[in-house]
Amino acid sequence: MTNEPAASMSGADDTEPELCIVAPAFDEAETLGAFVAAVTQALDDAGITHEILIVDDGSHDATPAVLRDLVARDARVRGCILSRNFGHQAAVSTGLAQARGRAVAVMDADLQDRPSDLVTLVQRWREGGADVVYAVRRDRKEAWPLRLAYWTFYRILDRLSSVRIPLDSGDFCVMDAAFVRKLNALPERLRFVRGLRAWLGGTQVPVEVERDRRHAGQSHYTFARLVRLAADGLVSFSRTPLQIATVLGAVVATLSFLVGLVVLYWKLRGMLPAGGGIATLAVGVFFVGGVQLFCIGLLGEYVGRLFEEVKGRPTAVIAEELRHGVDL
Repeated sequence: MTNEPAASMSGADDTEPELCIVAPAFDEAETLGAFVAAVTQALDDAGITHEILIVDDGSHDATPAVLRDLVARDARVRGCILSRNFGHQAAVSTGLAQARGRAVAVMDADLQDRPSDLVTLVQRWREGGADVVYAVRRDRKEAWPLRLAYWTFYRILDRLSSVRIPLDSGDFCVMDAAFVRKLNALPERLRFVRGLRAWLGGTQVPVEVERDRRHAGQSHYTFARLVRLAADGLVSFSRTPLQIATVLGAVVATLSFLVGLVVLYWKLRGMLPAGGGIATLAVGVFFVGGVQLFCIGLLGEYVGRLFEEVKGRPTAVIAEELRHGVDL
């Protein structure tokens, strides 16, 4: 379960590292080895003691087997294998609940987040005074439609959210351990991590970075997943969509009333064309019906989240925990 810290396992090295890197992975068999090697090299060169916690989010390829091999060969690598695919944010939340160390970093396992930038974030955290040091993406290497989608998503979220979520900032960050404990204590089950991070407040420092292309394979963050993430962010941190629906209803009611007055005027003056009344009525009915369906769907998003939260199920279920020399 994701709300309890991992218990110490007998025979494992329980020396707490300075940094724990939480890396969610889904079908990353081609990348995982290179990711661990690159991160380990960068942090060793910077003199940062660390542990890498990889959360396998129900991969369909050889990712679990690769992860088991990495854990067997390196005591600084730990693993969590989820029972199925719960989604990126659930995997991140699971890792945060299992993390240990004076600071915790979150970064993807596809090497789009540069290990050298991770070192920069840690060094800024070491300077003190920051609860969170987060990356702001200066340049993206994705295809332009996806870049446009990300650009639009962040700006709509910024305009509508009740919490100030920094533009172009993803999950890539370094957080102080005390801050992570507060984050883990939040009761939400459907978690939008960067939004919760912003909601907690504290001292949060941005650092500009550039993002590389994937080391291998294809991105699993499809446009549909991005839309789902955007919906989760908006519904979790803003009532504005509901307010928009209210305003839209008022506007439609006003327009309908005005159109009704015009039709009545035409009728009294004998200006209403033959069959015009039926056409006007049909257009009005379809328009109002469309607005009603939109508002009902919007309300359903909020009710659906209440339904999921009330059930109280865990964010994710861990099928297997991996640590060097234990459970292998």
